[in-house]
Amino acid sequence: MTMLDETHDPALRSWVESANDAGTDFPIQNLPFGRFRRAGSGEDFRVGVAIGDQVLDLRAAGLLDDADLKPLMASGPARRRDLRARLSAALREGSAQRDALAKCLVPQAQAEMAVPCTIGDYTDFYTGIHHATAVGKLFRPDNPLLPNYEWVPIGYHGRSSSIVPSGTPVRRPRGQTQPPGAAQPVFGPCQRLDYEVELGFFIGTGNAMGQPVSIDDAEEHLFGVTLFNDWSARDIQAWEYQPLGPFLSKNFGSTISPWVVTLEALAPFRAPLKRPAGHPDPLPHLDSKATRESGSLDIRLETWIQTEAMRKAGQPAVRLATSNAADAAFWTPAQLVAHHTCGGCNLQPGDLFGSGTLSGPSQEQSGSLLELTKGGKEKVKLPNGEERSFLQDGDALELRGVCERPRARRIGFGACAGMIVG
Repeated sequence: MTMLDETHDPALRSWVESANDAGTDFPIQNLPFGRFRRAGSGEDFRVGVAIGDQVLDLRAAGLLDDADLKPLMASGPARRRDLRARLSAALREGSAQRDALAKCLVPQAQAEMAVPCTIGDYTDFYTGIHHATAVGKLFRPDNPLLPNYEWVPIGYHGRSSSIVPSGTPVRRPRGQTQPPGAAQPVFGPCQRLDYEVELGFFIGTGNAMGQPVSIDDAEEHLFGVTLFNDWSARDIQAWEYQPLGPFLSKNFGSTISPWVVTLEALAPFRAPLKRPAGHPDPLPHLDSKATRESGSLDIRLETWIQTEAMRKAGQPAVRLATSNAADAAFWTPAQLVAHHTCGGCNLQPGDLFGSGTLSGPSQEQSGSLLELTKGGKEKVKLPNGEERSFLQDGDALELRGVCERPRARRIGFGACAGMIVG
């Protein structure tokens, strides 16, 4: 597990004044990596670091001359930690590098963000036990969790080409559905479009084919964490998912927050693995003392919606639900790495894992409309009088993630936002 060091000191301040604001997601204690260029410039994308409301251009600063994060991911955790330490020293108050680096800052408002790296493979897991239980009850009231859930991290292979950065519009998908009582399916636009609140875990160093990664070494293969919205076409999913799982219901678009918060930045926000009473311990290859004591991440997750009518009326987004990853996840990121490789699968730098929907135990902590509306039966009432069972065209969703604890500096992930278009 990553240890605390001077970069986590909550008293540290930056010469970038906006990084000292109490409400910023990006104080000097965070320093997440992303891929950007100046909006409208046509420049090549390059790697930057978020600091307050600015982006430090690492190419201009002479610190990293890569087009995306994959080379840094592949180089291993020691190089990443060294770069983080150097950035922390260079950006803090009193740094001799202030004048030189100030010329390398770009306002985030003027930056066009991209997916952090070329994503080779994407696996979506199902770690949220409260989500799995709530959804299972909709279809199997007497047996919501299948027997394998408490023994093995469930996942499926997703489509990496349709993962897009925050702010990219998401087009309503079309596909086959089976209307109730109909003799055959019909083809048309999705009528039960949903969101899913997830975390994304980026792989750093890979492993050779046939060489499993042990649970004790698994975190050394993780680079960092993002917010992830796995948009879902529930009606298409219901028709297609048996016997091989989701396909068109998941491959039309997934939104990722553009900033990758490193494991080092998350060190003050580790939490024990919490499992509901009555569940067995994992098998030995998925179990360790470190995983039990601090394998989870204490991240508050929020979902906000602004409908087209709200936008036209000048009304701000409203919060739909909130949950915490540490309370929601049945499996830790390290367990996902150990499981994914236990049969010999070779992970590669830049591979992405989705956590699965991270809902809390109560309905107001739901990470999807499927849960929040109990399968569409109970509509959500918005302050302006509108109601929602599922998403309509013009609805804009934003996921937010924040880490807050006593004696630690608040950090965040930035926006993970997208608008539904017809």
